Amino acid sequence: MVQRILTPSVIAKEALFQLENNLVMGNLVHRDYRKEFVKVGETVSIRKPVRFSVTDGATRTNQDVEEGSTNITIDKRKHVSWNFSTQDLTLSIEEYSYRYITPAMISLANQSDRDCLDLYKQIWNWVGTPGNTINSFADLALGPQRLDEMAVPMDQRYAVMGPADSWGMIGNLTGLTLSDAKRSPQAEAYRMAELGRVANLDTYQDQNVRRHTVGAHAGTPLVTTAQSTTYANVLTSYKMDLVTDGWDSSINLLEGDVFTIDTVFAVNPVSKDTLDFLQDFVVRADVTTNATTTSDTTLTISPPIITTGPYQTVSVAAPNNATIVYKGTLSTAYPQNMVFHKNAFALVTVPLEMPDSVQWKARQTHKGLSVRLVKDYDIDNDVEIIRADILYGVKAIYPELATRISGSA
Repeated sequence: MVQRILTPSVIAKEALFQLENNLVMGNLVHRDYRKEFVKVGETVSIRKPVRFSVTDGATRTNQDVEEGSTNITIDKRKHVSWNFSTQDLTLSIEEYSYRYITPAMISLANQSDRDCLDLYKQIWNWVGTPGNTINSFADLALGPQRLDEMAVPMDQRYAVMGPADSWGMIGNLTGLTLSDAKRSPQAEAYRMAELGRVANLDTYQDQNVRRHTVGAHAGTPLVTTAQSTTYANVLTSYKMDLVTDGWDSSINLLEGDVFTIDTVFAVNPVSKDTLDFLQDFVVRADVTTNATTTSDTTLTISPPIITTGPYQTVSVAAPNNATIVYKGTLSTAYPQNMVFHKNAFALVTVPLEMPDSVQWKARQTHKGLSVRLVKDYDIDNDVEIIRADILYGVKAIYPELATRISGSA
């Protein structure tokens, strides 16, 4: 019997298969923007769709086209490497994958998932009460309810929860009457510890769900003077500066912190009707408050406060001396479960260059993922060395299509 030697392409194909198979969050986000990207060095740019507002009457009212965009920096270079003997190349691909490829790709997949889940810092919507576990249908339903209120498309909706919240929901479903259907959510929750599709959400558990420690938001923070902006001013960043005061001196507010502003309500992005809850805002960069409670502290926030036009985000401008109320207890960590539409986030991988000086090498690209493998020989220790590399970037390209979610009190 002829003994088969594993080739670079065979191992690379198996590595790509195992990487995709072990992704959770990475398989739920958008990876189909390759044809739309304009690559400039290590940055890719995505055009955002234009919005229009409706005008009454027969007289035509022309609207300026303001086409926004967002940039994704391809800045995450990750790899795993391992040693093996030359005899290992005579293993079957199944045996080699079990020993080396699968554990390596699980590590890369977990890292990619963590990077995708870290995008919670760009999401301003947060439903539920921080510190409470999601353990009822009513708790979970707060997520799709917020998506509905924000006019998010009904298809391709997902929920990704940490172990505690996922098991809390599973425990709730097991208390329901079991359906005769073999794949009903109740039956799967009881028999297989799976949630399946609930409340128009495909649900997933991911141990990589991040925890956010809320900044030390002490004091009586207020908005300093009435403030708003226009879409033309935030076309590419979708951020604005908010000048505030009243914080305790020299405290740290953190990227990812969420707050509301008194009397500033959310609006439906399509109809522009004022909704019955205050708009959530997220701090986009760490900041240390100024030395005195009366001196100004400028926060970089999203969404920008836009009060008119097709890109309106809020009911009114932030009023002078309006109270700022933080979500969560200061210096306390909370799991950042998320409910979102697929287009909220993007994972963009870029094929790595192949080194000319290496003969044993391969690269595989499929469905927006790309893995490169190269092998070298360590003459001092008589072992072969393989490394698997991926290069990618992540971003919340449409953060308005997502919400963080906690349980209710």
